[in-house]
Amino acid sequence: MSLPLAYPERRIDPARAIALKLEIEEFNADYCAVLDGGQVERWPEFFTEDALYRVTARENAERGLPVGLVYAEGRDMMHDRAVAIARTQMFAPRHMLHVLGNTRVTQETEHGEVIATASFLLLQTLVEGPSTLHLAGVFHDRYARVEGALKLRERQVVYDTAILANDLVYPV
Repeated sequence: MSLPLAYPERRIDPARAIALKLEIEEFNADYCAVLDGGQVERWPEFFTEDALYRVTARENAERGLPVGLVYAEGRDMMHDRAVAIARTQMFAPRHMLHVLGNTRVTQETEHGEVIATASFLLLQTLVEGPSTLHLAGVFHDRYARVEGALKLRERQVVYDTAILANDLVYPV
């Protein structure tokens, strides 16, 4: 699977794009609620069995370089990561808050996959500290329908943030 272009051209009927956009925004609201609620072990439920999840810098994505900060291929690998985070937390207690916007549906394939992007901010509040911008960027997503529901087949998180905190372990 290739790394995404920064902002793909829209190739979908505008009315269909609006309907899919609403569905994707609801999906992302549920996704963020699970992560922001500290239910990291439920995170893999949002993906297909064979999904790809990658967090990488914009510079690498634009150059087509596969190097990523986080890489998980398949829901089993995501589950292992989620369990490790949930059960062996070795970092200070914190609250995360995802803020998403600018959802843009760019394509629906003949196989029913939906290609979309959404901008995000990830804020972090340490229990004994201030809120800070932890990460900013764009989700580049490929959705599939599984038993009628949207699931992520691929989520490539392309971040703009130049200086990263050394404690980025939680899914974005």
